[in-house]
This record gives sequence, C-alpha cells and structure tokens, in this order.
Amino acid sequence: MTGYHPGELEVQHRAALTDQAAFSAGAVRQEIPDVAADFLAAQTLLVVGAADERLDMWCSLLTGPPGFLRARDGHTLDAAALPRPGDPLAGVLGRGSTPLGAVAIEPATRRRMRINGTAVRHGDGLRIRTAQVFANCPKYIQKRTLSPVPADRGPVVGADRLTEEQVNLLGRADTFFVATADSTGDADANHRGGAPGFLRVHSPTLLSWPDYVGNAMFNTLGNLRLNPRAGLLVPDWETGGLLQLTGTARTLWGDGPGDRRVEFALDRLVAAPSGGLRSEGAPHYSRFNPPIAPTDPRGALR
Repeated sequence: MTGYHPGELEVQHRAALTDQAAFSAGAVRQEIPDVAADFLAAQTLLVVGAADERLDMWCSLLTGPPGFLRARDGHTLDAAALPRPGDPLAGVLGRGSTPLGAVAIEPATRRRMRINGTAVRHGDGLRIRTAQVFANCPKYIQKRTLSPVPADRGPVVGADRLTEEQVNLLGRADTFFVATADSTGDADANHRGGAPGFLRVHSPTLLSWPDYVGNAMFNTLGNLRLNPRAGLLVPDWETGGLLQLTGTARTLWGDGPGDRRVEFALDRLVAAPSGGLRSEGAPHYSRFNPPIAPTDPRGALR
C-alpha cells in the first residue's frame, strides 16, 4: 500500500486515530501471500463491488465450490464465476478492465480477506489483478454455516423504494456488505455486521447504521468523504434471496469518540428471490456486537 488517500486521512484525523491507522497500513500488500492463497482456495463466496455504466456503486455476490477462487500468481486471482443474470454488474464486469473491490468471507470461522484491484473477463469468470490485499479482524462477523441456493426461484425485480417485506428483511439483518469508490474510481468492498436491528430503516428510501470501532483505516468512510455513491448487498440467510441497493451515503458525526453513523439514501434496488446462500441453523452472534439502542439516535447527530 503506497499510502492512504486524502479522504481516508481526513476521517482518520477527525476520529483521532491516525496512529492506529498508520499501524494497520503495515498489513496491506500488493501481492497475495501463500496463507491468503490457501484461504481463498477454500472459500465458496466472494463479494465484489464496482460501478455500473452510470457510475452508481453496486455490491454483488459470486459463489462456487471450494477452488472456484484460485491465485494464479502473486498478483492475480481467478474467480470461476460471474454475477447472475439480472445482477446490476452482470453487464459491467468483463467490459475491459474494471476497478473492483472484493471481500472473501468464511462465516463458519469468522475469517475474511479483502482484495482491491482491477478485473477483466476470463473465460466464464473474472481475472483480478491485485493492488491491495489484506486480512481484517473477525469482529462483528456472525458465525454460521452456509449452503448455496440456485438462482431459479423467480424473476429479479427492480424498484426505487423498499417494500414492507424488504423493510422487514433489513430490520432483522445481522450482516450486509458495502461497496464504495474513491474520487479516481478505485473500488472497495467491505463487511458490516451487528446485532439484528443495527441496520435501521427510517423510510422506504432512507437507512442508517452505526460505524463500529475497527482497524481505523476508514476505507469506506474515507471513500464516502470523496465520493458519496455507495452500494449495499443484504443477504437473506433464511431464503437465499439477495437485496442490492444503490444510492448515496454520508457520515454523521456525534459528540463522543466513536459516535458515528452512516446515512444511506436509496436511489434504486434490485431484489432476487434466490441465487444467494442459506444459513444452516441459527447463527452464533459475535460477542463484539454492541447492544442496539431502543430509539433512533439521529437527532443527536450532525
């Protein structure tokens, strides 16, 4: 990693975490180390984030059997999968070289690996050239075992506001993924987790979530400081459905240390009844999940 961009530096400074951020930067490298290659080869899912033709950000899910991710060399990861038909990124990934953020996550062990770089179409999948490779801590990852659900249970539906059923899904969500990009278009994908209710729905087009204590790199918030476009992927672990949202986001700063929230304004959504992953049994929630406040705290934020 050559250094943080201005948006990340600004957020790190405002949060008074520049020293911790500098320490965390030491874990980022351009190449895929052997331990990361072994981890990736055992995974069955890869979340990817990229911009569409309108430069709106979307977060998508790639799945396959163990081995569908393979490190070809120290700077190249092959993914033997493409976004499903109807996915907002289905027609984007493969058109030349596309900035891509990705996170491989293994909920059964609470491990994750993040990869940022560029992607090109390669056969029936993607070839990702890495620019940043780094692991994240297991905080806020719910432990669960997943199985795939084939994408054959009905049509993909688009809309510009949430339905009551989708509001209920968000209200019980304990996991989602967020895609952002900086001012140059370099993309990032990240995980967000918490106790059910941490993702709040304020209206059919407005969401928010707390920004919990992490590694102080502030990749997501730093990108949003320079480019407000964001994409969310919310899996329905009960049915295997997927909800994808795109819109704009901003950070709301409170009065105390670590008192931050992200507010997301929805522009468009895509809902697929299948094609994702189903949880086998109840999850084991992370012991790091903060308790959920009983009331909406937005009035205390600015």
